[in-house]
Amino acid sequence: MKLLKAVSAAALLAFATAAPASAQETVFMSTQLRPIEEAQKVREIILRGAPGNPTYVTEQPPQLTVRMRAEAAASRRTVSLVGALHGELQPLLPAGALDDISDVAARLADRGIPANLMELGKLGGTTQAYIPWMQATYIMVANRRALPYLPAGADVNALTYEQLKEWAKNVRERTGQRRLGFPAGPQGLMARFFQGYLYPSFTGSAVSAYRSAEAEAMWVWFKDLWQYVQPNSASYNFMQEPLMADEVWIAFDHVARVLDALRQRPNDFVAFPAPAGPKGRGYMPVVAGLSVAKDAPNRAGAVALIEHLTLPRTQLLTAAEVGFFPVVRADLPADLAPGVRLAAGAIAATQNARDALVSLLPVGLGERGGEFNKVYNDTFQRIVLRNEPARAVLDREAENLRAIMNATQAPCWAPDAPSRGACPVN
Repeated sequence: MKLLKAVSAAALLAFATAAPASAQETVFMSTQLRPIEEAQKVREIILRGAPGNPTYVTEQPPQLTVRMRAEAAASRRTVSLVGALHGELQPLLPAGALDDISDVAARLADRGIPANLMELGKLGGTTQAYIPWMQATYIMVANRRALPYLPAGADVNALTYEQLKEWAKNVRERTGQRRLGFPAGPQGLMARFFQGYLYPSFTGSAVSAYRSAEAEAMWVWFKDLWQYVQPNSASYNFMQEPLMADEVWIAFDHVARVLDALRQRPNDFVAFPAPAGPKGRGYMPVVAGLSVAKDAPNRAGAVALIEHLTLPRTQLLTAAEVGFFPVVRADLPADLAPGVRLAAGAIAATQNARDALVSLLPVGLGERGGEFNKVYNDTFQRIVLRNEPARAVLDREAENLRAIMNATQAPCWAPDAPSRGACPVN
């Protein structure tokens, strides 16, 4: 969505000096679920009967840090609970805007939140900065007509990339059609496939090993896979359309971009995790977390809201109403829409896989995020679509990637090891 114009300094000052919320009210500010329809569902359905007398307000992501710092500077806190993406919460920790909620984490130990997501909630520290709230991610979807062509012994919930290649090859050889598809169009999310799935699975890295020998071998492998990929993939932005048109039988995309296909034709498709490579099953969780503001005017209300929002029934209600999926252990109800059930199952299988390797969304790039994505897309186009030598392309594009990291001084994020200063491009 297009960002709104930044609020004026005068408006910020007016907000910061406003009267604090009453002790009985819990102001819940979120960068997520901002559209009017979604916000209304939060207020009227998801928060119905919630403790703490919640008041749900939304904020644009770029203004989250500004607003929290303005409150801190004025010593007039109004916000008690903050809901935002992992990368949006991270800058608030060094700004001193988040409370230590390790006590809340201990109280929620029986919720079944995966350990790797709880570790993300520490934002690189030793104390809990946020509790995972809800998630989306990228999944695979296949038409059931493709299942007979699976390699012998292959399990769609535990595929390897080599098995995916063999599967696509079998379909091509037995049907004469290239039925594997990727969102490689102008508005597709192909860069996230490389950053969160292919690179981590083959190199254990998203940035540092960009030009490594493992990366070179990976690109040579992916180029060979492309002979079985539907040629129209270079124009696909959302994979639900080619899935429903039967142009593609096996597809990768963000769950929100295949959900319509699953909802409309749940009996025709299966959904499952992305494959694993030599380093593990790389996946990119789009995790939203819940943080308690430092010096919150109603900490008890904020904690009560966190407990409510992480209840299994609330998590399932959130999935059904707004399409963000549970982070807790939750048995899917019998009346859950079949397509939503398929997506939820694929996400659960992904995050609970023994070889799951979490790969975060890029952090700290600011306005250079588009240039960062372009490096990966350009690498793909040059090596796979234009047939340029992988080593030469990686060496050249590594210079562009290194320049971005040095300019932003963005430290490494998972799966790369933490760094002091700019994440190195080795």
